[in-house]
Amino acid sequence: MENKMSFYNTLTRKVEQFIPNEDGKVAMYTCGPTVYHFAHIGNLRSYIMEDVLEKTLRYVGYDVKRVMNITDVGHLSSDADTGEDKMLKGAKREKKTVMEIAKFYTDAFFADCAKLNIKTPDVVEPATNCIAEFIHMIEVLLEKEYAYESGGNIYFDTSKLDDYYVFSSQNEKELLVGVRDDVDEDENKRNKSDFVLWFTKSKFDDQELKWDSPWGVGYPGWHIECSCISMKHLGEYMDIHCGGVDNIFPHHTNEIAQSESYVGHKWCNYWFHVHHLNDKSGKMSKSKGDFLTVSLLLEKGYNPLVYRLFCLQSHYRKPLEFSYEVLDNMVAAYEKLVKRIASLQQDGAIEENKYNEYRAKFEAALCDDLNTSMAVTVLYDMLKADMTDATKFALVKSYDEVLSLNLTTAHGEKEQDNNIDAELESYVLAKIEERKAAKKEKDFAKADAIRNELLEKGIVLEDTREGVKWKKM
Repeated sequence: MENKMSFYNTLTRKVEQFIPNEDGKVAMYTCGPTVYHFAHIGNLRSYIMEDVLEKTLRYVGYDVKRVMNITDVGHLSSDADTGEDKMLKGAKREKKTVMEIAKFYTDAFFADCAKLNIKTPDVVEPATNCIAEFIHMIEVLLEKEYAYESGGNIYFDTSKLDDYYVFSSQNEKELLVGVRDDVDEDENKRNKSDFVLWFTKSKFDDQELKWDSPWGVGYPGWHIECSCISMKHLGEYMDIHCGGVDNIFPHHTNEIAQSESYVGHKWCNYWFHVHHLNDKSGKMSKSKGDFLTVSLLLEKGYNPLVYRLFCLQSHYRKPLEFSYEVLDNMVAAYEKLVKRIASLQQDGAIEENKYNEYRAKFEAALCDDLNTSMAVTVLYDMLKADMTDATKFALVKSYDEVLSLNLTTAHGEKEQDNNIDAELESYVLAKIEERKAAKKEKDFAKADAIRNELLEKGIVLEDTREGVKWKKM
């Protein structure tokens, strides 16, 4: 098909035309969350922009298959493979099992995504589902002599590569500045940049999740999972790999090293990275303790889609600074926008030439390195342009396939929310109590059935630390 899309490829450090391996089809992978805590809105900025990328690709005619992992084992508190497992840390914090933590925060993550109109990827795979695949890849890397055993662990040998630091011309010392690692150096490594493929029982004896392997009972390193999960569902050739800029080194660097050593050829052509969300004190991070979540925004009365609009007003490759003052301005802009759209008369003729002209402008903005700010500007310009209301409304519906801001329904939903039916409220509260009782009895199938029953009626439940909350979709 005719190529329409260009974006910045971190691998080549320039904006490039996107040409997939297979005409019309896109194999896309997104690094998923480590489900040891709630996602903060900085994490979710990356998922919003990746969602826009996927929807843009579909909008211009590509058939996209998007895969995402769930890290429920193996991600240590340092990105450089040292320290405590993040999942175990979460389990200790809340006095639950690792799998209870994983289930709760996986559900919470997708609930947050739903509130932000982030599409669930076509395939979502937890790391713990793929232990056999991890072991097989490690066996092949050992056989090819790209890996070695030392001190009970299996390491990837970066000295076997001509160019380990594929994303940058920076030297090793400069790159390691970006890695959260304040733990003593691992003396088992042959080279400082080597990384763990498999930990055995010789390390982290309190690790809850362990599996048999040819090297002893243990568990996988963090980096191996994305390589294996992507290959399991997308094959040996991938078009686009996404993540936040903090994934570039060492995580994505290590993925390329092990994947291309395993398959023997180039693995992924395009790397798409989203920059940090900052507050006045710097980059948002869970390690700071107090961090902003979607639930907290809701508690403060903010529609999560206002935060989505806030993200769309900035370029994904630029740091974005969050403040409530800016968000308040965005609330006013969003409410004014949806009110203006609600005033459009939907009946009447659609002017095909105007429709095509303004759809092309919107598409051109998105295809120019995902310029969402310009795409939103096109929306405003279109609403001021000389054309029928019916044409404008049709264009708004079209644009919202990518923007996903509920532009044609939000105004009516707000009015409806102000008049919640008392009978409905009574019914929902009774169902919440019924579900609570089922969970207490550990009848999780019944609890899930109640949640699904309410979903079918347009009611979304939100499990928060303050209890269960609900709202109409």
